[in-house]
Order: sequence, then structure tokens, then C-alpha cells
Amino acid sequence: MGPKPALSFTRRKMGEHMDKKEVVAAVTKLAEPIVAEAGLELVDVEYVRERDWFLRVYVDKAGGIDIDNCSEVSSKLAKLLDEKDFIKEQYYLEVSSPGIDRPLKKDKDFLANYGKKIDVQLFAAVKGKKQLTGILQAHTDETLTIEVGKEMFNLERKQIAVVRPHIDF
Repeated sequence: MGPKPALSFTRRKMGEHMDKKEVVAAVTKLAEPIVAEAGLELVDVEYVRERDWFLRVYVDKAGGIDIDNCSEVSSKLAKLLDEKDFIKEQYYLEVSSPGIDRPLKKDKDFLANYGKKIDVQLFAAVKGKKQLTGILQAHTDETLTIEVGKEMFNLERKQIAVVRPHIDF
């Protein structure tokens, strides 16, 4: 979907064990000043196991980012992560743009998409549908309201797997 994001990654081996949420919180805290110093926005941090462990840091700025932005953040963050040594598993550090279909997660993401078409993937079907495409009308910490055709859907956020901007090809 869309152009490939700019990407930089490094393989790392670290020390003591933390759970995934703790790793994300700690890395977010370390990454924020590095990303801000580079004139970028920290969009998201993920720590996931696929076949290997991946620590993904998504950054962006108005007009988009390039490989030099990713490389700068990656090298500074890798050095700091090596110093702090708090992740037990061996992992790949990836710093990239979130891409044009980046999930909407933060309040500002939702606010920027009011009145725009979004795609909502649900954990379980609502009115027979697990995927909805509609116009974002409102959101709170607990709910999301979208208009699909002439029907309004008031969804609890805990029902929602992912929300992305809708991309027409």
C-alpha cells in the first residue's frame, strides 16, 4: 500500500527482561528527546516478536522524512539503548516513517481526520461487519463515532483492532 517508508535498522543484544509494555514505555521516554532534537515527531513505538524481536520506532515530520532522518535517530537511540541495557532479548531496531496508512492512535491523529474517510478493523463483528469504512465524526478515550452511508456507528475503542486513514487508489 503506497510508497515504502524510509527505514534504518540495527541488530542489538541487551540485558535484563522487561515485558513488552515496559519496553515500549522506556524506549518512548528515551526516544522522545532524540526525535525532538532532530526536528521530528515520535509517532509510535512497537516491540513485537515475529520470527525475531523487532523494536520499531516510527517518526515523521511535515513533508515526510528521509533515510538520513531515520539513520540519525537510529544511531543515537541505539547508542543510548546499549548504555541503558534493559532489553533481554536480541532484537532489530528499526526507525522508519509510519507510511501513508499509519494507524490513528493519538488524539491529534483523530482530530486531524475528523470529516475524513477512515477504515476501522474490529475484533468482532458489529451489525455483521468486522471492517467499516466511513467518515470520522467524533472520538473520546472510550468511543469512536463514524458515519457509514447514512448509518452512525458508535463503537467502543476496546472493540477496535486498528483505525487507519482510508486510501483510495
